[in-house]
Amino acid sequence: MAFFLFFFLSLLSLASSASRDHQKTFIVRVKYDAKPSIFTTHKHWYESSLSSILSPSTPTQVIHVYDTVFHGFSTKLTPTEAVKLQTLPHVVAVIPEQVRRLHTTRSPQFLGLKTTDRAGLLEESNFGSDLVIGVIDTGIWPERQSFNDSDLGPVPSKWKGQCVTTKDFTSGSCNRKLIGARFFCNGYEATNGKMNETAEFRSPRDSDGHGTHTASIAAGRYVFPASTLGYAKGVAAGMAPKARLAAYKVCWNAGCFDSDILAAFDAAVADGVDVISLSVGGVVVPYHLDAIAIGAFSAADMGIFVSASAGNGGPGGLTVTNVAPWVATIGAGTIDRDFPAEVKLGNGKVLPGVSIYNGPGLSTGRMYPLVYAGTGGGYGYSSSLCLEGSLDPEFVKGKIVMCDRGINSRAAKGEVVKKAGGIGMILANGAFDGEGLVADCHVLPATSVGASNGDEIRGYIDSASKSKSPATATIVFKGTRLGVQPAPVVASFSARGPNPQTPEILKPDMIAPGLNILAAWTDKVSPSGVSSDNRKTEFNILSGTSMACPHASGLAALLKAAHPDWSPAAIKSALMTTAYTVDNSGETMIDESNGNTSTVLDFGSGHVHPSKAMNPGLVYDITTMDYINFLCNSNYTINNIKVLARKTADCSGAKFAGHAGNLNYPSFSAVFQQYGRHNMSTHLIRQVTNVGDPNSVYKVTINPPSDIVVTVEPQELVFRRVGQKLNFLVRVEAMAVKLSPGGSNMKSGSIVWSDGKHNVTSPLIVTMQQPL
Repeated sequence: MAFFLFFFLSLLSLASSASRDHQKTFIVRVKYDAKPSIFTTHKHWYESSLSSILSPSTPTQVIHVYDTVFHGFSTKLTPTEAVKLQTLPHVVAVIPEQVRRLHTTRSPQFLGLKTTDRAGLLEESNFGSDLVIGVIDTGIWPERQSFNDSDLGPVPSKWKGQCVTTKDFTSGSCNRKLIGARFFCNGYEATNGKMNETAEFRSPRDSDGHGTHTASIAAGRYVFPASTLGYAKGVAAGMAPKARLAAYKVCWNAGCFDSDILAAFDAAVADGVDVISLSVGGVVVPYHLDAIAIGAFSAADMGIFVSASAGNGGPGGLTVTNVAPWVATIGAGTIDRDFPAEVKLGNGKVLPGVSIYNGPGLSTGRMYPLVYAGTGGGYGYSSSLCLEGSLDPEFVKGKIVMCDRGINSRAAKGEVVKKAGGIGMILANGAFDGEGLVADCHVLPATSVGASNGDEIRGYIDSASKSKSPATATIVFKGTRLGVQPAPVVASFSARGPNPQTPEILKPDMIAPGLNILAAWTDKVSPSGVSSDNRKTEFNILSGTSMACPHASGLAALLKAAHPDWSPAAIKSALMTTAYTVDNSGETMIDESNGNTSTVLDFGSGHVHPSKAMNPGLVYDITTMDYINFLCNSNYTINNIKVLARKTADCSGAKFAGHAGNLNYPSFSAVFQQYGRHNMSTHLIRQVTNVGDPNSVYKVTINPPSDIVVTVEPQELVFRRVGQKLNFLVRVEAMAVKLSPGGSNMKSGSIVWSDGKHNVTSPLIVTMQQPL
């Protein structure tokens, strides 16, 4: 009851504090058995529900009707009207809309997906040819070669979707590769007014580039030659090159609106997708108030794998988003390729940086005057960030200008420097960004350096200003470098755990390539994305957990094609328990932000390993009822659960599960609230399903967290057939540690089941908390 009471009181608070004519969008969940049986009458029925609580002079406005993953509608209401609507007997919940944001070629080879392998995952899955990946994003640029349909068979007979045509997205835009395309903008326009069609396309066509990029990562065809401005030359390919694509455009210039996202989920599931890839996110709220969690719950219930980006809020803790346990939450790692662009200072020091630039360069062997934008008069803090109009042309003309990262886009800072007459730019990370570097396409000679090297350059400029020899520098561009070590590294921006909603479920689940990823691009936007840049490119290089998510989506499609009987939870388990944590130099993956060893809060179960995921040995499967029991044990009310589940919720079986940590998840998280206790213990129950050899014996290896006692019973699992399920129990015993009020302490270990052929690895995290 606590969640509902909190929400209801929140609505009352809104109603008392907001003016009556201030409307916002709400998503309304209704009882399934309360609606008329004929779908075409639903909208009229919903309008009649609204008219019963609105004044006669207020027009009713139904934005979207939902009927597949969710039963209900979205509408504009004042907070007072939302409270009234909540009291109607057939209304289950009234959910405030959130606005989400985007989480913004070598990766197939880096992941071991080689076309020459005759027995690998690509071959076993026929490159995913009968699977459909639905990409919920900014749309798609259909003319790209990544979406050509050569040598593909007919559209799968199960497909029920459509290609929505407009003046700029004709019937020829879809083919046997891009088999569906829709757009959802009612929620966006309900809040922002009619779309400016000179700035963005009122169609599935991508005016941003993000959706085209993510779609081609998931399922782009082989394209050669591919590069961005001459960088990253080679063959471009998605994870599942023959999988079919369906684009669902929900993100617009003002963001991605929950009412539109839920409509896209509703359509994608009805259309017949096998995988949904979603590289957007927002703040973390209880699952029954989260449109992405709601849509994903029903999708998973219908056998559809849903992957979502973890977010770009790293390297700080508690930043992970899209944390529902029925969603695969994907963080970002590096691959073994980078684009070095070094800074050479007048004192002889050479500092590493990264950049993508192929325009007129700096003269070889010549040193240029170097200044820091924050010390050149101008507008102080704004000048240090190189914001629009903040630089004094007399101060920067003909010089390399150092700018601090933040506020405006990295490439836009270069445009500001160029407009003011600067000849080059060094972009320095702040303390929060640490040492993580992202390569950008720039409009002038420019490079990015880490926080410590930024400090060193500022120090050099300061000391040079006090001497008779002014500071000088140049930038040396070194193109594309392969075979980089160490790799993978956890990207600095990748969002980190612990899970702010349910600490008993470790998030992110895993990481995948997300730094400097080459993929298809739109003609609407230049590679740098800045207004003065008129260049066009077939491919662009971007970074973000947005890029990591479709890697996992494409791999899930391959696994589903190779194992049609596997559930979404089984596919996720295979990816998680075969993931690795050791980089190509033989050490535990490091954290790019500080160079230290990374932890399970950074990478979850580890980095995806596709070839091993095809044959994981054992999987941790999860049913819809398991998720319902998890919600019951997480103190969600029956009414809360009805918002998520399409069927009547029942918590009577939850007591057998015991507690939220007993969801049959492929990772283990034990959370202890100390409350003055000295000795604490808990148990975690799991069930594994044999998907390996019929007669096999798995023995357990326990790597306990330091000072934690972990026991597993039984220590041996004997399987006689494929599909057999066996249970085991993990007992965790801990002693209190000294913590200040509100403090916590996290330690990690692992549990590995092995039959000599398969290693089924699960991270184990133990968290001690001292309540306030």
